[in-house]
Amino acid sequence: MRVALFGATGFVGSYLIDALLAAQHVPVVLVRPGSEAKVQHSDHCITVPGDIDDAAAIAATLRDCDAAIYLIGILREDRAAGITFEALQYEGARRCIDAAKEHGVKRFLLMSANGVCADGTAYQRSKYRAEQYLAQSGLAGTVFRPSVVFGDPRGRMEFCTQLVEQMIEPPIPAPAFFTGVSPGSGGFEMSPVHVEDVAQAFVAALSDERCVGKVFELGGAETLSWPRIIKRIAAAAGRRKLVVPAPAIGVRLACLVFDRFSWFPITRDQLTMLLEGNEVDSRAAFELLGINERGLSAATLTYLTDGGR
Repeated sequence: MRVALFGATGFVGSYLIDALLAAQHVPVVLVRPGSEAKVQHSDHCITVPGDIDDAAAIAATLRDCDAAIYLIGILREDRAAGITFEALQYEGARRCIDAAKEHGVKRFLLMSANGVCADGTAYQRSKYRAEQYLAQSGLAGTVFRPSVVFGDPRGRMEFCTQLVEQMIEPPIPAPAFFTGVSPGSGGFEMSPVHVEDVAQAFVAALSDERCVGKVFELGGAETLSWPRIIKRIAAAAGRRKLVVPAPAIGVRLACLVFDRFSWFPITRDQLTMLLEGNEVDSRAAFELLGINERGLSAATLTYLTDGGR
């Protein structure tokens, strides 16, 4: 199968190329000029130079393809550079969906996120609108909503390595945010999902008619509280970390002042989504797709050792 891939140079994209090639598919990837070296196994991919707002490049990527996968997403906006949730997570997806219809590519898989909704943060709204646009397009669509994704970053941005750098390595206790008036009143949980399991889910769904029209939430084998996540990641990195309760209101106030600056580690919207939690039970989805999901464990976090990083 010839598969058009948008977002191939990102974290999940690099693993999806692995999975596509292992399944004997041919990835056709849209690559921004200057980013060619970021394409995993580029010698086995067909690369098309261009940006996601370039209609001709999108058309060239989709030409003669059997399916398309849209992975493009960002965690933080840079409005001065035109990097926004609306532009990349909705408009880019809409443009590719329309082009897929025009070029006869009937199968379309979309990367969304767990917790998206019509009235959430700007990130959540743009992802949700892309889902709705695909659902109304007439294409044979499938949507994946992963929880927080982890795995060897391969030089890219990744959840666990960021936590090591921002919370575990600094010589101060890690915060366990709570939203109520007492430390036990507002905890949250997550279901971290391994990047290889996410990539395999996409590939398994490509040729499975049971997946058409479905929205799959993807989480790992365990749902963990925030303090347990911090301690498990710290242990995998060979460290011990004290976790202390911290009222979220203080961080929120700091975000109001500083999240306009790229050096500040979290934005207001990111904090909002963090406190909402990100737990999901996806055992039925992985069983349908024939995947044995993994969890956040010493075996899956070996890349966090100093040598691994």
